[in-house]
Amino acid sequence: MKTMTAAPVAPRKSAKLFYRIQEVAHMTGLKPYVLRYWETEFPELSPAKDQSDQRRYRQADIDVVMAIRKLLYEERYTIEGARRRLKEELRLTRRGGAAAAPPAEAPAPIHRSDSSSRRLNQSLAMLRHEVSDLLNLLKG
Repeated sequence: MKTMTAAPVAPRKSAKLFYRIQEVAHMTGLKPYVLRYWETEFPELSPAKDQSDQRRYRQADIDVVMAIRKLLYEERYTIEGARRRLKEELRLTRRGGAAAAPPAEAPAPIHRSDSSSRRLNQSLAMLRHEVSDLLNLLKG
């Protein structure tokens, strides 16, 4: 079942302080129930609620949603893998470091034009990310 509604509209920085869930859903190309589900799976995503129990997303919350979306839909992480990766990226960002980069010793991807090579490269990239996550867990 596909959970994205349409291509996301690039969230722009504006003078608006808060966004409702429908606005965030439109901006990110996700359905509101996906955003609500992600709130249960990712502690970093916790929009405030107003007096009428409506979610109030700040720009920082939208940035987290876009990061989760990228990890799950583009980089093809599992929920657990995305949770760990997001936690690591936010930790590095708070310390002033760059986002976690693939290890320097990672082999260069294979460049071929056929679809099996592309699938192999995607699988290898996912495997590299998972191994990197495991190494970070063992170190920290």
